[in-house]
Amino acid sequence: MDSLKQRILQEGSVLSSDVLKLDALINHQVDPLLTMEMGKEFAKRYAEQEITKVITVESSGIPAAFATASVLGVPLVFARRKKTLIADPDAYCERVPSFTKGIVTDIMVSKQFLTKQDRVLFIDDIIANGDAARGLIKIIERSGAHLAGLGIVVEKSFQAGARTLREQGIRVESLVRISSLDDGIISFED
Repeated sequence: MDSLKQRILQEGSVLSSDVLKLDALINHQVDPLLTMEMGKEFAKRYAEQEITKVITVESSGIPAAFATASVLGVPLVFARRKKTLIADPDAYCERVPSFTKGIVTDIMVSKQFLTKQDRVLFIDDIIANGDAARGLIKIIERSGAHLAGLGIVVEKSFQAGARTLREQGIRVESLVRISSLDDGIISFED
């Protein structure tokens, strides 16, 4: 997605050879027009899959997942990272490490919103090591729902996350694939 690549080059900040800061685009501030463009692209790529729900992990994946769900005309479900007083006590739960936050958290999805009748499309903002993705995939599997695939806004292909999921037979579609952040330079795959 050329428009996304251009915006990453203009507004992204390389913090290290492993970390790309995209706060101006997807992680802190959200560009609605660009986000809707992302949603249309994911919807196009998975149009034949008869998706019944889009799912993501709170919170940075929500805008792109919302845009995708809106274009597909299906509900959006997101895995919560914090338990609240009104949380479903019988939710699917998985413990996952966060690459960027450097902590381990629980993610949870109410059993009411994810069933074996669902065909879900998992949308996320960035994939690095894939820990959060693997956690949510475990929840999807336990629910009996069918995972149609995973849509990633930015794949850091120099890290193992997306590659290991593809090796497991999971369809992964990335809008942008970054091959390197070495020397502060963002390098894309074609």
